[in-house]
Amino acid sequence: MNELVIGLDLGTQGVRALAVDKNGKVISSAQHSLVPDSTPLPPGWFQQDPLQWWQATGTCLRQLCASLPQDSSIAGISIDSTSGTILPLGAEDQVLHPALMYNDMRSEKQASLVQAAAHAHQVRFGFSFGSSYALVKIMWFKEERPELFSQTRIFVHAADFLAGKLSGEFRYSDTSNTLKTGYNLIDFSWPKFIEEDLGIRINTLPEVVPIGTRIGVVCKAAALETGLPQNTPIFAGATDGTAAQIASGAAQPGDWNTTLGTTLVFKGVTSKLIADPLGRVYFHRHPEGWWMPGGASNTGTDWIQADQPGADFGDLDNQAVKYLPTSLLRYPLIKPGERFPFISPEARGFIVGESSGPAEKYAAGLEGVAMIERLAFETLAEIGLEVGENVYLTGGGVKSHLWTRVRASVLNKTLIQPAVTETAFGAAVIAAAGCWYDSISRAAHAMVQSAQTTLPDPAWTAHYDALYARFKEELRSRGFLANKQ
Repeated sequence: MNELVIGLDLGTQGVRALAVDKNGKVISSAQHSLVPDSTPLPPGWFQQDPLQWWQATGTCLRQLCASLPQDSSIAGISIDSTSGTILPLGAEDQVLHPALMYNDMRSEKQASLVQAAAHAHQVRFGFSFGSSYALVKIMWFKEERPELFSQTRIFVHAADFLAGKLSGEFRYSDTSNTLKTGYNLIDFSWPKFIEEDLGIRINTLPEVVPIGTRIGVVCKAAALETGLPQNTPIFAGATDGTAAQIASGAAQPGDWNTTLGTTLVFKGVTSKLIADPLGRVYFHRHPEGWWMPGGASNTGTDWIQADQPGADFGDLDNQAVKYLPTSLLRYPLIKPGERFPFISPEARGFIVGESSGPAEKYAAGLEGVAMIERLAFETLAEIGLEVGENVYLTGGGVKSHLWTRVRASVLNKTLIQPAVTETAFGAAVIAAAGCWYDSISRAAHAMVQSAQTTLPDPAWTAHYDALYARFKEELRSRGFLANKQ
């Protein structure tokens, strides 16, 4: 009998499921798209119908189960979804309102109320409640939909909703999803200010368990709708960002994952929570007692299309390699403002020096993002967080092998690309930790395989050390970076 686990990722555009064995081999996969909501909404409002999530999940899981080898058995399932998405359920667990999505901004007015009530909590954990946070969205329900708020039995996150539909019990959430709902990840309790100062009843919030905790089994009704065997164990999932980090292989203190896409996102594992006094870094709680800090730069890959629309990484790399390393200083920030590794609403992209043409300008852009990446790791270390010698890479930027070589040389670290980077794979690792390996780190060690390892180029590292010193001085001279940094 071939035992498998299933990881399910609910994204904003669809559902993706992977069936994975104990060694991390993907045996089968399936996906199903969500139908875009045509309901007219005010600017900045984003919502989805949770029942459509469930319909898409049922279709996706039926396809997956039908494609599995005949000797397969399913040992467990776990689910991830967007961070901060929230919805209210009534007395009979009926959906009372469409889910407010992670990027919904209708609750901006309520953010200041939550920030005032949660001042001590924010200082302790080093972040500030904004409209992307689920707790702020719950306050919107309280103030703008009071009748609906009074009818709510429980507020659930997106992954909680699907787990509840599978088990028939809408009771649990995990320490990852509840971060943005205000859960205290040190004391493992809902803070008093939520009820005493905001008027949100604690009994309308879920019971919180560590990621990977068994929270139920697939009920008879869900088995009929999904094709999953009845009584299949369900394990508490995580946010999509946390699941993606787990999928990268960054699983031990000192490990960091950087996802280079439209933005440059940092997620790591550290032994201790050390709050950033400037609020640049937030922390999830690792189920093994560690912490999972994260931050994101506004730089990324979008400058490439802005420079050369429709260009291909391979063609650009072939033209640019002869210019590396350059002597140019480029900060390829497209839109105004930076949030990590420094906070500066006034930050603007720049290039210092004359490029010989588009190819050299592209080469300088590769270096510039790598310089920001190096500054980020230097900043994390200055805060007191562990930064090891290995960085695990994900995101569209890894398609450029030249860029990876530049990043390794600027960082002077070993860069590792995992074989499978899908978020659903991280959910599968979480399920495997629950049913086979007893811990996330052991499951990741057994299941996450590397596809490529890139070492620093000795011919480039000294040059990049000098260029990096000039890059920081340029940031200081423009007022983006404080003199002490």
